[in-house]
Amino acid sequence: MSLKKITINDVAAEAGVSVTTVSLVLSGKGRISSATSERVNLAIQALGFVPNRSATMLRGGGSGVIGLIVRDLCQPFYAEMTAGLSEGLEKNGKVLFLTQSGPKGQKLDRCFDTLVAQGVEGIVLGGGADNASHLVEKAREQGIAIICASRASSLENTDSIRPDNMHAAKIATEYLIKRGHHCIAWLGGSGSSLTRAERIGGYCSTLMQYGLPFRSDWIIESGRHQRDVAEVTENLIHHHPTITAILCHNASVALGCYFGLQRTGRTIGKGGMDSYYGQQMALVGFGDSPEAELTDPPLTFITSSAREIGRSAAQRLLQRMADPEGAVQNVILPPVLIERGSA
Repeated sequence: MSLKKITINDVAAEAGVSVTTVSLVLSGKGRISSATSERVNLAIQALGFVPNRSATMLRGGGSGVIGLIVRDLCQPFYAEMTAGLSEGLEKNGKVLFLTQSGPKGQKLDRCFDTLVAQGVEGIVLGGGADNASHLVEKAREQGIAIICASRASSLENTDSIRPDNMHAAKIATEYLIKRGHHCIAWLGGSGSSLTRAERIGGYCSTLMQYGLPFRSDWIIESGRHQRDVAEVTENLIHHHPTITAILCHNASVALGCYFGLQRTGRTIGKGGMDSYYGQQMALVGFGDSPEAELTDPPLTFITSSAREIGRSAAQRLLQRMADPEGAVQNVILPPVLIERGSA
C-alpha cells in the first residue's frame, strides 16, 4: 500500500487558510499574523509535510541550504566543527550540504561548483581556505554569503571563526616550564600546515622568553596514524634522552606518543625537576578526544571547542546573509587548558 504524498494544499486545508498563506509562511515573507503562522506550522507538523525546496526557490524564497567544504571529515576537529555548525543552522531552519575537497584541497573548485549548483544560500570554508581567495570573489559575484571556519589564519576581507593557535601553544609551553621542564619537544603535524606553524611559533617564542633551548631536532613531523607516531616517539627519545616533556600536534598524535613512550620504559606524569632523571615524561596535546580520559594517566589537553567554533560559524554566516554589506568580523575563540594526569 503506497502512502499519499502530503502537499501544500493538504496543509492549507488542515490549517483552514489559503495555499498562498501557507506559501508566505514557508518563505517567511508577507504580513502574516503570529496566530495564523502558528496554525500553519501546527498543520505542517501534524501532517508531516516536507516543503519542496526547489518550489520554494521558484516562489522567491531561499533554498534553505548551506554548503560546507572541508578537506577530510575524518579529522576530529572538522567532525566536531561540522556537528556544531549543523546544530546552529538547523535551529534556524537551514540544511547543511557537506563536501570534501581532499587531503590537499585538490577538489576545492569542484566542491564550490557543486554547492552553487545546489542553490546554496551560503558557504562555510573549512581547511585549506588560504587557497580559496578566487572562490570568495566568485561567491560574491553570485550573491552567495561566504565565511571561513578554520583551524588557522583565514582569508583577508572575509569573516572568519578560528582558534588562537599561537596563544594556545604559549599557554601549553609555559604550563610545562612552570612545572620544571626545561627540555620540551614538539611532535606531529606536517610542515605545510599553517595550524602547526602558528602553534610552533607560540612554542618557540615561549622557550626564548624563558631562556630555554630551542632545537630544530626536537621538532618532529609525523602523520596522524598512531602506530607511526609511536615509532617516531621511540626514535626521538632514543636519540634525545634528556627530553622530559612533549607537546603533541593533535589528539591522535598524543595517543600515539603515549603508546610510544610506554615502549621506551618511561612513565607518563607531571614529572619536572623533581622526577628521577629520564624516567618520567610529561605529555600535552592540542584538541581533545574521548579516549584521552581512558589512558593511565588521563592525557592533558589544551583546546578551543571545535563544536563551539561550528556554532559561532553558523551564527556569523546567518548574520552575513542578512547583512551582505556589513563589516567583516574575525572571531578568535580562546583556548582552554584541560588539566589531567599526564602533565
